[in-house]
This record gives sequence, structure tokens and C-alpha cells, in this order.
Amino acid sequence: MKYVLKRITFFIVTAWVALTINFILPRMMPGNPAQAMIAKFHGRLNPQAIHALKIAFGIDVQKNLLLQYIDYIKRILTGDFGISLSFFPSPVNQILSYAIPWTLGLVGVSTVIAFSIGTLLGIRTAWRRESTSSGIIIPIFLFLNSMPYFWFALLISYLFAFKLKWFPLVGAYSLNIPKGFNLARIASILYHAILPACTIIITATGGWLLTMRNNMISVLSDDYVAFAQAKGLPDKVIEYKYAARNAILPSFTGFAMALGFVISGALLTEIVFSYPGIGYILYQSVLNLDYPLMQAIFLFIMIAVLTANFIADLFYALLDPRVRTGAE
Repeated sequence: MKYVLKRITFFIVTAWVALTINFILPRMMPGNPAQAMIAKFHGRLNPQAIHALKIAFGIDVQKNLLLQYIDYIKRILTGDFGISLSFFPSPVNQILSYAIPWTLGLVGVSTVIAFSIGTLLGIRTAWRRESTSSGIIIPIFLFLNSMPYFWFALLISYLFAFKLKWFPLVGAYSLNIPKGFNLARIASILYHAILPACTIIITATGGWLLTMRNNMISVLSDDYVAFAQAKGLPDKVIEYKYAARNAILPSFTGFAMALGFVISGALLTEIVFSYPGIGYILYQSVLNLDYPLMQAIFLFIMIAVLTANFIADLFYALLDPRVRTGAE
């Protein structure tokens, strides 16, 4: 219980610090969203509307920073992130509610698949590290993991979409399919997600494989593994219940952090395939100096990472009693 209370306290304090930094950084940047809006329309907006725009964007210079900070916290707690400059006059929460499901569906599922494949291959290649298959698998995935994923995205997009025309070049679904929850739309979404998902899975699997393999090799040298072998236990039992169960703990922590960063999207992959996820929206917000949208996205990323880290700490304590007791 003491361990859980410490993690909750750490989560609350860190979340407050993240919120405060997210409030301060945009206000340290030159200009503000209202000025960017006027510049975007080349002075066609009435200058008398500047004050109203600053209030709409949550930056009222007539208030001191403390009052602005209080208003900012109120907005966050009520889910009011302001108005987007890039997609004016759409509110930020409406844009995020559209983009987040696409990112979770693509990046989230791809991360889970990459972690699962990489972990299983890491377990197997560590257990059979002298075999020929291990000698072939490891260099291949090491090469793929070191490859820039945006370059790999361009490569497979050019080959399979542009030259062979097996898959669509851009987008998340076909525009000529009726809207709504139907089989044709689901099939179109899955069809459009194949190439960007393969980009993430193929380039990320190698990292999980190498991490799990290194952990397994370290665990296999421990005394309890040698004792299990001396007892004559089956190899599968030793491999998975003794070695892999303990070796997966560091990988599980990394996996939880990776899930936290899922909310940030796969920036360059989404840009290459024009996929309407958070990464692509973040790119548009940076180009248009859309401070409210950038601020909301950064806030969601920080909260998602902190939440994933908190959940990982709780599960880690369940999996490893030494964490709860502080024992070695």
C-alpha cells in the first residue's frame, strides 16, 4: 500500500509539473495565436477583434500570468482546449476526438504486434542462440531496426503503392465508400492501414527482439535456471516459466512507455501516407503556428506517458514482489 501511495503522489506531482510547463512554454514563444491568425489572413481581419481572439485562444494579456494560469487549469479540467488556428473555427477537442482513434488504431495495434513478435523471437533466439536460425534472424532484424522508418515508409510506398499499385498511396479510407459502420468501410480502413502498419511493425520488431534476447541471456546464467535444469524440468517450462517470466520485466516497462507514446502518433509515417492521426495533425499545427492545438497535443502526450508509466509501476509490483518490499 505504501508503494502505491508513493506512485500516486509521484504521478500527481509530475502531472502538475507537466501541466505547468505546458502552460509556460507557449507564452515564452514570440507572438501569439491571435497575431498568427491576423497574419494568416493578411490583415483582412478587423484589428479590433484582436482582444476577442486572444480571449478565444486563452491568452488574455490584460490578465496577469496567475489569472491566466487559473483559467488554463479550469479549461483543462472542463475539456476546453480552445479554438484551433489550423482548422478555424473548429474547437481543438473536436479535432483531437477525430485524430486520436486513427492513431490508436494504427500505432497502438502496430506497437502491440511488434512487441509480441519481437518478444517471442527474442525468447527463442536466446534459448537457441547457437542455432543457424538465430544467426540468420538477428542480423536481419538488426538491419531493419537500424533503418530510418520514414525512409522505409517511402520505399514500400513507392514499390507496393506507386509501382505495383497493390495498395493505396495515401489516406485512411476510400472516399467513395458510404459513411457509417459497415463492412465495406472497415475493409477499406484495414486495406489503407496495411502499408503504414507494416512500416511500424517491421522497423520496431528488431528493437524488442534485441532487448528481450539480451535480458534472456542474462537470466539464463542465474542460479535458479541451473537449479531448474538440474531438477530435470522440461525445456519449455524452463524457457518460459523460469527464464522468460523474469526476463520480460524490463521489456514490459519499455512496452508500457511505448504505449504511452502511441498517442503522439508515428509522425513521419503519418506524413508519408497522409494518415489523419495525431502525428499528421501535429505537423499541420506546427506549420500553421497553431499554439492551442500544439499545446493540447503535447498535454495529451505527457499525460499518456505518465499514465502508462504509472500503470507499468503497478503491474511491475504485481509481477515482482521485490519491488513492493524493497528487497533484492
